[in-house]
Amino acid sequence: MLKIIISGSSGHMGKAVTELALNDQDITIAAGFDVNAQKLYNFPIYAEPLEFSGSANVVVDFSTPAALGGLLSFCLEKKTPLVLCTTGYSEDDLQAIHKTAETLPVFMSGNMSLGINLLADLVRRSCAALGLSFDVEIVERHHRRKVDAPSGTALLLADAAREALPYDPEYIYARQSRREARQSHEIGISAVRGGTIVGEHEVIFAGHDEVIELKHTAFSRDVFAAGALRAAKFMAEVRKPGLYDMRDVLNSAD
Repeated sequence: MLKIIISGSSGHMGKAVTELALNDQDITIAAGFDVNAQKLYNFPIYAEPLEFSGSANVVVDFSTPAALGGLLSFCLEKKTPLVLCTTGYSEDDLQAIHKTAETLPVFMSGNMSLGINLLADLVRRSCAALGLSFDVEIVERHHRRKVDAPSGTALLLADAAREALPYDPEYIYARQSRREARQSHEIGISAVRGGTIVGEHEVIFAGHDEVIELKHTAFSRDVFAAGALRAAKFMAEVRKPGLYDMRDVLNSAD
């Protein structure tokens, strides 16, 4: 039986992970971490991770970057693998995550959806084939409550493009102050916020007299929650410290 802790358990994604986990006979929830320690399910909730004296096989985090410090301290002390599904980390946060991964297995992904990770692979293949002939633009759309922009998924897709392009691209997040023609070595990233959009990501390859578009739309949070639990099952079996992502999870199923 896989025993997990859900960090950010009172949030929208935390609740989605909880509902799927409660219906999975191979998973039990040991505890939840959340600044809102209101008990919503039949497991204890702790405002501070180190208040929990028990143990688990893995921690699944859908909280905020502000919770990272306490989470890393808990996982290091308990020697518990960590699945990070939160986005919007600062450079200091990322350095702390990489430092922790020298000691513990840490999973981090800008998006937990299987479809998005397939899209990232298609972006790599497309950039390798199209090279300098096509400009790359990314448009992401999310609900009005999302506070970070661009999304972690948009950056995941941009990084996938970077891996395959024959040049090191510059990410351009806004053009209103740039009174100049688009440069060939750019990747434009645009963010839209409104309504209840769960998540839409579009990668545009614009060439001479033709355009190719790759798009993914999420219609519910369950696609991300299911991916997080799949990653949790994978990470619970990992013993070697390091930084893992969804490619490792998908490759393990081959």
